[in-house]
Amino acid sequence: MKSILGIGNALTDILAVLPDDTLLAKYHLPLGSMQHVDMETGDRIWEALKEFGVKYVPGGSAANTITCTSIFGMPSGYIGKIGNDELGNLFKSTMEQFGVKTTMLYGTKSSGRCMVFITGANAERTFADYMGATLELGPEDLRPEYFEGYDYFHIEGYLVQNQELISTAARMAKAAGCLISIDMASYNVVESNDAFFHNLVENYVDIVFANESEAKAFTKKEPREAIDELAKSCRIAVVKVGKDGSMVKSGDEFHFIEPWPATPVDATGAGDTYAAGFLYAHSMDMPLKVCGEVGSIIAAKVVEVIGTKIDIPRWRDAKLEIRDLIAANSR
Repeated sequence: MKSILGIGNALTDILAVLPDDTLLAKYHLPLGSMQHVDMETGDRIWEALKEFGVKYVPGGSAANTITCTSIFGMPSGYIGKIGNDELGNLFKSTMEQFGVKTTMLYGTKSSGRCMVFITGANAERTFADYMGATLELGPEDLRPEYFEGYDYFHIEGYLVQNQELISTAARMAKAAGCLISIDMASYNVVESNDAFFHNLVENYVDIVFANESEAKAFTKKEPREAIDELAKSCRIAVVKVGKDGSMVKSGDEFHFIEPWPATPVDATGAGDTYAAGFLYAHSMDMPLKVCGEVGSIIAAKVVEVIGTKIDIPRWRDAKLEIRDLIAANSR
């Protein structure tokens, strides 16, 4: 089976369900927002959350994708930077429990974390991020041998803000013969790195995953026209349109993918798992439409749970549905 390597921000999600918005007000966190905090504030918030009971989940966009590809059965690797501390060791050991081969580098700062406040009847999520050691990952950390033996290399779009890091990684991955995919991650990251993003996609990237706002930031067009434009710059373009489904295009081949049935409670991680399903199906040489459908199936499972980790029953259902779909298209 083909293999995949990912690179991203090694962040541990610290999730806590709160009775009200008191803690949000105390730390000046607007409901539903994502705020970056310094180490001192991050430590204080973490301590405050512990009294409510917290759940620790290794996260970050690429880590979510790579965990899923490993569960699918693809040999999967991950490059990231952590602190030599409790959260860093938890991140590394949990990824390895999922079967991921980790290249975890150690920084001088403490490990990055994303503290998630879940409040209200609608499980509204508010984020306080401390990036810590993740921001210390640089081009000097990379070695050509890290990329050898992998068929795919998946880039977390948030890292594009470190342009030299991503340029070096893309060159090494291409030299190793990898197909390169990128999840654009955030429209504001695309906007603030516009010229670099275009150069990266046109010269290195084979598969682009974008949601409608990211696609618009990249092409200045609405989704249907955006995917046409995006597909001119890469081999395969994917534009996700939330609950309405997704579109995939390669050359002149275009497909609209209906959303898979789901009872959504939390959309966090849907794009990451979609990418995992798509890349897994692509590694099995499935038709473009089937790749999108496999992505849709697995994304529908993650939106039914709080957080980014799918439970065992839903994984079992997803694998059965995907097995039937692949079998039907392998005859």
